[in-house]
Amino acid sequence: MSENAMGATPRRRTWQRDAVREALGEQDGFVSAQVLHAGLREGGSPIGLATVYRALADLAADGAADHLQHDGESLYRACGTSGHHHHLICRSCGKTVEISAGPVEAWARSVAADNGFREAEHIVDVFGLCADC
Repeated sequence: MSENAMGATPRRRTWQRDAVREALGEQDGFVSAQVLHAGLREGGSPIGLATVYRALADLAADGAADHLQHDGESLYRACGTSGHHHHLICRSCGKTVEISAGPVEAWARSVAADNGFREAEHIVDVFGLCADC
């Protein structure tokens, strides 16, 4: 197998992963694996919950899905932007806006370097209330 742009071997395409990707793309915001699984099952899919979890983790690792932790739960959303980015997320309705944050990037690099770290990575999600809420 050839390697993808991130240097990893591409994952084998399966009907389960395709079903999860399609179902995730139909969601308006971030959803849990349990919610996605319930929707798939209601639609007649025989897919198991463990398979949904694996497919979501693979999609997030491949950059096809955004992933965040909220109140101790992993939530996923189909990714509309390639490359590193951040989110503004409404605590009330779940509306999500993808943003770039140059100052955050510079701050993260600076703090890492000041403390002798290199190859630092970070995740930044900003929660608030949107204009409609």
